[in-house]
Order: sequence, then C-alpha cells, then structure tokens
Amino acid sequence: DAGFDPIDHTRVDPRLGDWNDIASLAAEYTLMADLIVNHVSVDSPQFQDVRRNGKKSPYWDLFLRKGDVFPGGETASAIEAEVKRIYRPRPGLPFTPIALDDGASHDFWTTFSAKQLDINVEVPAGRAYLDSILNRFAHSGVREIRLDAAGYAIKRRGSQCFMLPETFSFIAALSEQARTLGIDTLVEIHSYYQTQVAIASQVGRVYDFALPPLILHTLFCGNASALKKWLDIAPRNCVTVLDTHDGIGIIDVARQGDVEGLLADAEIDTLVETIHDNTNGASRRASGVGASNLDIYQVNSTYYDALGRDDDAYLVARAIQFFAPGTPQVYYVGLLAGENDMKLVGRTGVGRDINRHYYAPDEIHEALQRPVVRQLMDLIRLRNKLPVFDGKFSIPESRHDLLCLRWDRDDAYAELRVDLEKTCARISYSVAATSGSFDIGDTAHLNKADTT
Repeated sequence: DAGFDPIDHTRVDPRLGDWNDIASLAAEYTLMADLIVNHVSVDSPQFQDVRRNGKKSPYWDLFLRKGDVFPGGETASAIEAEVKRIYRPRPGLPFTPIALDDGASHDFWTTFSAKQLDINVEVPAGRAYLDSILNRFAHSGVREIRLDAAGYAIKRRGSQCFMLPETFSFIAALSEQARTLGIDTLVEIHSYYQTQVAIASQVGRVYDFALPPLILHTLFCGNASALKKWLDIAPRNCVTVLDTHDGIGIIDVARQGDVEGLLADAEIDTLVETIHDNTNGASRRASGVGASNLDIYQVNSTYYDALGRDDDAYLVARAIQFFAPGTPQVYYVGLLAGENDMKLVGRTGVGRDINRHYYAPDEIHEALQRPVVRQLMDLIRLRNKLPVFDGKFSIPESRHDLLCLRWDRDDAYAELRVDLEKTCARISYSVAATSGSFDIGDTAHLNKADTT
C-alpha cells in the first residue's frame, strides 16, 4: 500500500540508508515519521512467527481476531446486524480467515485489506510493539510522528469501532507518551468535522481534511458560506492540505447520521459529479468500490484535474489554503500541478495511483517551467516570507460570492480577497517598510468589490 502496509516499522529501506543516516538528517532538519498504529503487514516477521507457531508464538496476542471483539464464537451471519454497524473504509467483512501452518484457520481483523492485519493495541504485546517503534524514532532524532489510521485502533462490540471514547483516550495517551520522548504528534483521521475539532484539543496537530472539498465546493458554486463557517471554527493547530497520496475526502464534510455536516447531501452530490465531469470521467473510474480502493468515501483525482485544469482556479485554491489557519502542506503532484495518471491506474489497477505519478527528471524540469507552477512557487515563497501567519486571523464580512481572509501581527498584515464570480484573487500585504500585492487572474475590478 505504497508504504502504509509496514513489514518492519523499525527498519529503514536499505536502498535509502540506515538509522545512522536518519540521525544525521535529524541533526540538521526536523524529521517526521509515520507511525501506523492500526495495522501491520501479513508479511511482517511477527505474523510469520504466528503462522509457524500459532498460539505458542510470543506475537499471538499482537494481532486482533474476531473472537477478541465477539468472544461468543458466533458465525458471521449470527452477528450480521452488529457487523453492519462497524464503520468500514471498504465493503465486506472486517475480518479475514487465514490458515496457519498447523492447518487451523482463524478470523483476523483486517480493517483495510486482507494483507493488513489489525493490531490489538490494548494488550501488552500491542503496547510493546508501539513502544519499540516510538523508542527507535526517538533514539534516531525523529521529532514528529504522523499517527496513521488511528481512528480505527479500538474496537468494541455493538459499536462502529471507529473514534470511540476509548479511541480518544488511546490517542491522547499515545500522544502524551510521545511528548515524554520529545516527539510531537500529527493525527490523521478522516471523520465527521466535529470529531476533528474534538481530537485537536488532545494532540499536537491534526489535518484539515474538510478544506479540500470545501474549497472545491466554493469554487464550483461561487458561494463561500460553507467555507467561512468552517474556517471560523476549524482547529488552529492543523496542517492544511488540498491533496495527499489518497483521494479527496467526502466524509469530512458529510453529515453523521441525522446530524448535519458542513455540506448538505445534494451539495456533496453536485461536488462529486462536478469533479467527475471536470476529469472527463477519470475520477469516476478510479473511485468507489472498484479499482482496489481501500476507502470508498474518497474521490480519486489530482486537485488540478478536479478543477478542470483551470490555472486561475487552481492558484486561487492554493491561495485560500495558504491563508487558512494552520501549516500548509503541498503534495508533490500538486506542487507540479499534475494531471491524472490513468496509465498508471491501468497498470496497477489501484485507483489512488491516479494521483501518484512517477516523475522522470525531465518531466519535473518541464513542469517547473509551466506558468501555473511558477506562479504557485511565487505564492509559496510569499507565504513563507510574510511574518504574519502566527498573528491574528480574521474573516472580514463579505457577500457570499466574495471571500476575504486576513492576518494581522503588530503593524503588519496580509489579506486575501477572492472574487468567486470572476475566479480571481488579490493578496495585499504590508510588512515593516515593504508593501505589495500578488494577483491571480483578472483582478482589475477587485479594488471596487463590494464587501459589505
């Protein structure tokens, strides 16, 4: 799974170096490492030991089995109603029967795929496994960890087995343990937006996964109301993204049961269909239950293609990201305004590979010469050099078809004004004795825009 199906979480790929090289990098840079807390590969040495030795293996308790959550020994049909309540990123049962070398078959919990075995993080073997990784990271100078798939870590019979109260406690305790080792945490959770707000108060940072679909919705319909609502309440200790190695999340803006989300069902349907139209159907073919997707609640596409390869719209989207509260992260394909790679999807059969293009050096050089990429680089430089983004954030009142985001710090300021009808924007700033502006699209009328 492109690195998210670890065989040995404490081993560096020897093609890239070893832990001494990691320590050398850590002496000069702040390093972040993934900590995948929910699962480990079926090819891991721990599970290979279980295959050989069964219940006699010291790692037997490391892997969560159906019987740990449903101890009555019921068949899948007998517990069908309870299983249907379990939140799944993919269709089908959450466990996989695996035959061991002694011929016995056991139902192992597999949230994501049959090759990714869930860890029982509540037993000594599971805690020791996570401890060994944290200690290895700390010893080698890693100062930040990204907790991947943390929302699925705790399972309880009769529940959704996702972001339970016990899950919150687990994440908070693991984050505190990391802090004692000098490591900060960034939690990766795709969930209902209020869940993101709640977990943000317990950890170092979270991802703002609501931002990507909300910006698309804003640009598609010319109405910033939903985006303004979110930016008013969004966690400030976040990492903002528009694109990642996965798809564009839908659950992050959707309702939860009868509780409304950031977007209505009809708005989400329009959002998804507009992406499919803009990509000429490529995103439809790469998303959903087909194409070996591990998460059916995402739309797979590059962000540039989701916007119909409209340079102005893409740069406006990035400008909004850079002015939203949090630390911006730009995915490598997004940095180069990459297009959907359907050839790669055709070769691998994996829908998410649509946004995982392998760039040759000459492709990178060519992409860096494109006007949209050059202007994006200028935007990034501007965002990095303006010393106002740790100041006060505000959303000046404006019409629904206008968006104004402002940062103030002492006597310095930076302001983004977006006209959604024209799909253009202007950044104005004043720092010390320096002032200036950065325009995207046709901004001649922006000075006269009515913001009352």
